[in-house]
Amino acid sequence: MNNRFFRRASALLVGAALCLAPAGLQSQTVPQGDPGGSVRSRADLEELLRFYEQILASPAYTESAKASTRANVQRIRERLSEGDFRLGDRIVLSVQGEPNLPDTLAVQSGPKVSLPLFGDIPLDGVLRSEVSEHLETALAQFIRDPVVRAEGLMRISIQGAVGSPGFYVVPADWLLSQTLMVAGGTGQNSDLEQLRIERGADVVLEGAELQEALRQGLTLDQLNLQAGDQLMMPTRSAGTVGLVLGLVGSVSLIILQVAR
Repeated sequence: MNNRFFRRASALLVGAALCLAPAGLQSQTVPQGDPGGSVRSRADLEELLRFYEQILASPAYTESAKASTRANVQRIRERLSEGDFRLGDRIVLSVQGEPNLPDTLAVQSGPKVSLPLFGDIPLDGVLRSEVSEHLETALAQFIRDPVVRAEGLMRISIQGAVGSPGFYVVPADWLLSQTLMVAGGTGQNSDLEQLRIERGADVVLEGAELQEALRQGLTLDQLNLQAGDQLMMPTRSAGTVGLVLGLVGSVSLIILQVAR
């Protein structure tokens, strides 16, 4: 086989991939931006908000790109105002020198958590990145110079064509791909390109924007998700499966003919 064979084979495979790619993935999308760490601080969110507001003020972006950006702006403003914690979330807690305190707290309506002997601690307006400092300040009323380590866990629904659909409580700094794996991962019939994130009756993320988030390796926190959000993995349609198999078969046959 010569270089000509490899060039022709590569061209056929690339052409098949482009035929299968959804139209949204072939168009340019607004960059996500990723200041700070995997769990964003208030300063990170404020910086990202300024970034998105510049996009909205710029004539260089299309209205469709700006529509996506407006949704991101709304989610960030909501986080900055209301905080991250919702009913169903958990907080992993460690307080130095206090072994009798529970190591995991359930977030209750309010939102708040309750600690034996110390009572309720409100979480309204608290980000996941702020929870250690917030609990440390609250416990300082009862414990001298407390040293607190806390991590927010998020309750997520994972449904559709995954190994074990259901509700899972996972760290907010997990990648979207990690979160899918905890539910058994994808199978032959999973249509990853049609994956979407839902919040109630609304679709929060889907299409090219969500595929780019997967490619970038963004975390649940970086995607501005909250308790109760749902990852929905659709089943690949029989027609799509047939198209894939047909294209693969055709490409294989042409490659064999070229090789001869």
